[in-house]
Amino acid sequence: MCGRYAATAHPDELVEDYEVDLDATAEPSRSVLKNPQQPPPGAPDHNVAPSKQAPVVLTRAPRGAEDAAPLRQLRLLTWGLVPSWAKDPSVGARMTNARVESVLDKPAFARAAAGRRCLVPVTGWYEWQASPVATDAKGRPRKQPFFITRADDAPLALAGLYEFWKEPDAPAEDPLSWIVSYTILTTSAEPGLDRIHDRQPVALDPALWDDWLDPALTSPDEVRSLLDASHVPGRFRAWAVSTAVNSSRSNGPALLDPLPRDQLVGAVDPATGEVLGG
Repeated sequence: MCGRYAATAHPDELVEDYEVDLDATAEPSRSVLKNPQQPPPGAPDHNVAPSKQAPVVLTRAPRGAEDAAPLRQLRLLTWGLVPSWAKDPSVGARMTNARVESVLDKPAFARAAAGRRCLVPVTGWYEWQASPVATDAKGRPRKQPFFITRADDAPLALAGLYEFWKEPDAPAEDPLSWIVSYTILTTSAEPGLDRIHDRQPVALDPALWDDWLDPALTSPDEVRSLLDASHVPGRFRAWAVSTAVNSSRSNGPALLDPLPRDQLVGAVDPATGEVLGG
């Protein structure tokens, strides 16, 4: 799964790294949060949680110019996909991830998979490892958070899908009548990362970006081929981080700092399988 990630780049950096034609992050967009988001949407965020708005790269004609040529755009979308047919936006809380094994068949994702695909720019993502030897105060396996990122520091793009949901009876021309949301695709974890969790997000190398973002590519077989090509083991490194990240209110660069080895309790080294501090 992918339930939390870091997106620490500024929009101008994303425009360059992801070859964006149009930065639309300043355009008004509707949030599902009751309180103002912190950090504000589009600002560097070291702890992106579901329901937040975050930068996403997609290819569409500019808003209000649907007859124009599609452009690669950077927009702020809400994490947690809300299908167009949903009765209300709350369903998005259950659709932050979509499994590659079923994404082309499930009604909530199939139409988006066929023509509304996006890239989710991230610095890396967090995952929680259940200790095989240590337990918490309630007797359950102790959970150690890890941060996972590319080993070569190249731009990291997760495969996503996006969807539009309109407030019933609201004017279509009002941009705040619409919630534009996204989900992150997940697959089986590769060797090494599977010592942290059995799932991981789908990461797309730059050679696949054009095809993944192409709304004209609608064949399920072609989409499946792109997902198959995304499996490239060995691109990532991971390290244990503080449990401060457990709270979605925590933020800041310190969340990415490696946890000293002597503070680990029953954690498994993803590279070697060694139990540390057991």
